Amino acid sequence: MVVLNKIYTKTGDQGETALGNGARIAKHALRVTAYGTVDETNATVGLARLHAADAMDARLAAIQNDLFDLGADLCRPDMDKDAEAEFPPLRMADSQVARLEAEIDAMNAALEPLRSFILPGGSALAAHLHLCRTVSRRAERLCVELAAAEPVNPAAVKFLNRLSDWFFVAARVANNGGKDDVLWVPGANR
Repeated sequence: MVVLNKIYTKTGDQGETALGNGARIAKHALRVTAYGTVDETNATVGLARLHAADAMDARLAAIQNDLFDLGADLCRPDMDKDAEAEFPPLRMADSQVARLEAEIDAMNAALEPLRSFILPGGSALAAHLHLCRTVSRRAERLCVELAAAEPVNPAAVKFLNRLSDWFFVAARVANNGGKDDVLWVPGANR
């Protein structure tokens, strides 16, 4: 259980923050940037939910919870085995990736195949979902960069990769099942 009695602690006033394992790290460190961008993704999902109804809102709520799991995973780098045995870290699981894949497949089954790239937009929900997609792609790139330098749970990277695909397909669903997608016309304004 998390208890937040005091919101400001002044411990970050010198440009450092604490990771989930208690280690202090610069706020501009790649790990902090990665999980900060996951948090930014979560905020964009909150905006999308303002335009979502029922089933879509429920799926987006589940994604927001998963994004908090992902932030918890990324803010807790590997510790020694004794510490992890006593205080096991929350890690992303392949089952979370599989759920996204199943939802993508179910949504995509009802859509006509694309014959053109689409422009972000259409309905308000679709536009917000495209914003979610682009921010989650940035989070993915940062996690991949972090994984090249430090250990990162592979399921975390997979989740972000599927998540941006989920947002893309969900945006098509939000655009009247793809009928209101705004198609790219190459060279239209030459």
